[in-house]
Amino acid sequence: MTEELQTLYERLQFYFETRKFADLRITVLDSEPADVAVFMETNLCPNDRLKFFRLLPKELASDVFVETDADIQEELIRAFTDKELKEVIDDMFLDDTVDVIEEMPANVVKRILKNADPENRKQINQLLEYPVDSAGSIMTTEYVSLSASMTVESAFDKIRKTGVNKETVYTCYVTDRKKRLVGVVTVRDMLLAEKDELVAHIMDSSVKTVETLEDKEQVALKFSKYDYLALPVIDKEGCLVGIVTVDDAVDVIQEEATEDIQKMAAMLPNEKPYLKQSIFSIWKARVPWLLLLMISATFTSMILSSFEGKLSALASGAVLYAFIPMLMGTAGNAGGQTSVTVIRALALGEVEFKDAFKVVLKELLSALILGLTVAIVCFLKLYFIDTLYTDGIDVKVALVISGVLLCAILMAKTVGCLLPLLAKKCKLDPAVVASPFMTTIVDVLSLVIYCSVAIAVL
Repeated sequence: MTEELQTLYERLQFYFETRKFADLRITVLDSEPADVAVFMETNLCPNDRLKFFRLLPKELASDVFVETDADIQEELIRAFTDKELKEVIDDMFLDDTVDVIEEMPANVVKRILKNADPENRKQINQLLEYPVDSAGSIMTTEYVSLSASMTVESAFDKIRKTGVNKETVYTCYVTDRKKRLVGVVTVRDMLLAEKDELVAHIMDSSVKTVETLEDKEQVALKFSKYDYLALPVIDKEGCLVGIVTVDDAVDVIQEEATEDIQKMAAMLPNEKPYLKQSIFSIWKARVPWLLLLMISATFTSMILSSFEGKLSALASGAVLYAFIPMLMGTAGNAGGQTSVTVIRALALGEVEFKDAFKVVLKELLSALILGLTVAIVCFLKLYFIDTLYTDGIDVKVALVISGVLLCAILMAKTVGCLLPLLAKKCKLDPAVVASPFMTTIVDVLSLVIYCSVAIAVL
């Protein structure tokens, strides 16, 4: 926490406890809603949260409510009177209301819808019908719509009348009588045009759009690629049904990145903040993968058992066993570097399955240089340092270990780039194969190569 935020929280705490409510209202009006929400969550008990929330100016209350965590929102909703709940809901943007509803239990949802305006309730129900991972689920229907036949002056008149409750007025969308999207125009373009200029003459007719059922992650990537503040959402007939704003896209990017990190760490995704996860939920998220990895690791034991007799018969067998962890660890790290890089490139749309040959070639060439570097350093370490305190290491043994290390890195890099690409081709999540499956495959193949080469050469 920054010193500025700490000072803000101390001031709010002081004003609240000393009942200096006028000073408190002035302070919160000059503060960001997200900061006020964090203060409520971390510095106040449930009873005080409700009292504090009721002190917030009306124009700020709904913004602070949206920024609070779902469990705090539920706590406040249950404590609100019907009048208070209606005021908060009516002052919220529709997409924010839908986000809140999706996190609430059925009895709370019923109460929210009961207190919403009939028109809002109808639009909320429409948004709730879209799949949870679609553009329709994160869009808002609160946008400014203009006609191509309007003059700039009449367009501004409409913006003044209808723009108060719209999520954005900077970008306006031009539609025909059937609500089909025909163009987009910005307030900047209209400000720089003459009053009697027609919107049709200054609008941009080449509009980037998304469809209602398009995956929300792909929508978020379009924001990242084109630097838009908002994207129009159209249905199958090309009619404008809503817009997705950049704040919602940022939330999606954060959610997807968190989910990918959890999957790559061999955990089931959990949307709750860490400190709010129960011990049972942590256990449930981690135990399936741990059991799977434990069972898959038995392949390693089976391979070692099958080669044990032949390795033990070698004079340097004990030395070879000692370097198995180093070999498997280095190969696993090499594969992990590649898989994470490829998964990220897939997530950003930088590569596709058709680029598999280019990706494999690039990784093999880089793996060759990396493998030679690591193998040479390994040989020098084995021959000049390890021989000082370990018996049984000669030039041949050092060459075998170093040579297998080079082969293992080449193999791990190949597996690390191919697995995510194949997963994507099979319509699976590449993040799932990043760590658990890749590690198991690399470990097994490394051991087979190591034992086979050692027995053949030594």
